[in-house]
Amino acid sequence: MLPAGPYGSWPSPIDAALAAAVDGRPEYLGTVGDEVWWTEPRPAEGGRRTLVRRPAGGPERSVLPAPWNVRSRVVEYGGRPWTGALRDGGPLVVFVHHTDQRMYAYRPDAAGAAPVPLTPLSGVGGGLRWADPVLRGDEVWCVLEEFTGPAPTDVRRVLAAVPLDGSAAGDRDRVRELTDDRHRFTTGPRLSPDGRRAAWLVWDHPRMPWDGTELKLADVTEDGTLTAVRTVLGGPGEAVAQTEWAADGTLLAVSDRSGWWNPYLVDPATGAATNLCPREEEFGGPLWKTGLTWLAPLPAGPVAVLHGLGSSVLGTLDPGTGDLVDAAGPWTAWQPTLAVHGSRVYGVAASPRSGYEVVELDTATGRTRVVGAASRHPVDPAYYPEPQSRTFLGPDDREIHAHVYPPHHPARSAPADELPPYVVWAHGGPTDHVPPVLDLHIAYFTSRGIGVVEVNYGGSTGYGRAYRERLREQWGVVDVEDCAAVARALAAEGTADPERLAIRGGSAGGWTAAASLASTDLYACGTIIYPVLELRGFAAETHDLESRYIEGLAGPAETLAVRCRERSPVARADRITAPFLLLQGLADVVCPPAQAERLLTALRGRPVPHAYLAFEGEGHGFRRADTMVRALEAELSLYVQVFGLDRTDVPHLPLIPPPAKPSP
Repeated sequence: MLPAGPYGSWPSPIDAALAAAVDGRPEYLGTVGDEVWWTEPRPAEGGRRTLVRRPAGGPERSVLPAPWNVRSRVVEYGGRPWTGALRDGGPLVVFVHHTDQRMYAYRPDAAGAAPVPLTPLSGVGGGLRWADPVLRGDEVWCVLEEFTGPAPTDVRRVLAAVPLDGSAAGDRDRVRELTDDRHRFTTGPRLSPDGRRAAWLVWDHPRMPWDGTELKLADVTEDGTLTAVRTVLGGPGEAVAQTEWAADGTLLAVSDRSGWWNPYLVDPATGAATNLCPREEEFGGPLWKTGLTWLAPLPAGPVAVLHGLGSSVLGTLDPGTGDLVDAAGPWTAWQPTLAVHGSRVYGVAASPRSGYEVVELDTATGRTRVVGAASRHPVDPAYYPEPQSRTFLGPDDREIHAHVYPPHHPARSAPADELPPYVVWAHGGPTDHVPPVLDLHIAYFTSRGIGVVEVNYGGSTGYGRAYRERLREQWGVVDVEDCAAVARALAAEGTADPERLAIRGGSAGGWTAAASLASTDLYACGTIIYPVLELRGFAAETHDLESRYIEGLAGPAETLAVRCRERSPVARADRITAPFLLLQGLADVVCPPAQAERLLTALRGRPVPHAYLAFEGEGHGFRRADTMVRALEAELSLYVQVFGLDRTDVPHLPLIPPPAKPSP
């Protein structure tokens, strides 16, 4: 029989430093010759991302030392920041350095070589930014984002060609613009195998890329000019998430014209689209960044695809028959980044027992193996939580998808008459979702006896367009109701203590957490992380990509004042009575600190226990290990104080004014 101890009091080897050390995941896979390359986070090195390569027969290694930081800021969330190929017997890599947003060329195998700048600097607004590059002859073709004034919406985006000889490093005029700027947003170009055609995606305000995009096609002349530009797929009510060329020159795309993101074969001449695998599953997702890949054609004809409901798995699709064979292995969620070399497919995958790692599928044999960023177990996996994917019923009997992580400890149990505290996690986006995979930030709480439930509320991706559209003009209503419905269901069935429920979320999830505290007395406390808190202010202050997102989430501009009064936590601050922790990055340009400061001003003089922690140099999404440690420990301290947990091993978070002590 296990030793008994109250929930929340259990000792755990998963401390905040450990959770912070393994935060993040590999991204943007690619192949250079027979090597697989990717970007990888370094939380202990100021939160930078490095470029990693893995030779076919050797161990992985970092390509660029600190302080090089391979990350683009196009549309602030970034996009694919590198490309590479074999040139003159060795790898040539082109990448974007986060600090100055210049694009650099680098030959890592050349003796004494150092990165060489390819693009100029600009002192106007956010300057010049680059993403989603591809090599074409002696140029790099990519997305150019150019600020034309000081405001975040003073910006234009085009496809551009940058010379590899470095002549544009000091001369903006040496950058060739391949398209005009009539469209507000664009992905990078995809060149056909013969180099004679280019395809890319565009969209315009007020649409977001999951509302509607257009697949553009153009002919490429010998001198590298795009001609006969036309739309071949998509429109205001059809979201094309990706396009790619197969080895035989056929054009593939991922579209949600059926209500689900499915793979299509597109006729470039007529625009006719044939669904290659008609299923009520998602073969695509929200295009928050350029360069995301849900499908990757293999040279022999099959297509590697990511598909599923909620979470994606890797499969190989025969485009002729529609047959789909899933890869073997323990991984239950794959990220939208795929690369192909010969018969091999590379992706980034995780499971409830392993973090995200680089996985190889040999389609010739069906064998899978981990080839990079292998998930390591710094503690006994017996401390990891065991998620339960469940469907709950909300208002009007609508389905709500969620992942429940009960408290779990290999050497502790709780008294039979005690129910555990639970924290509802509302994901960001809000047009996004969370899969049930290992997250040491969750394990940090569950291994101490605090349950977590992640809610894919209405509006989340992964469940078709109709589920996604539930949040249209209902942000602050449907998300709040769905989170509350899941929390109440857990309490009603005896899974959670109804007196010790909390809610937390970051970004759009921070809005949901704060709006929940202002809408219901269900929660004893909340954690609000780099949030949206006031609709009109967010629309005016945020970056260009999301500057009109609110119109789809809350309604058109003429109704925004009313919706703001009805839903914004700042406008409803007088209804907030539960203690809360507010965490904010001071360099956040997506949800600027002004949002958090307005809430604090609205609460001034009211006896609501709270704490505000602001972090210099942190943007939207904490990247530095020391920040993540401080944030996690502060959150745990909040729950210790509000839930009356018995532990003294966490730094005390001063709440002003101090909260009332919970009843025994």
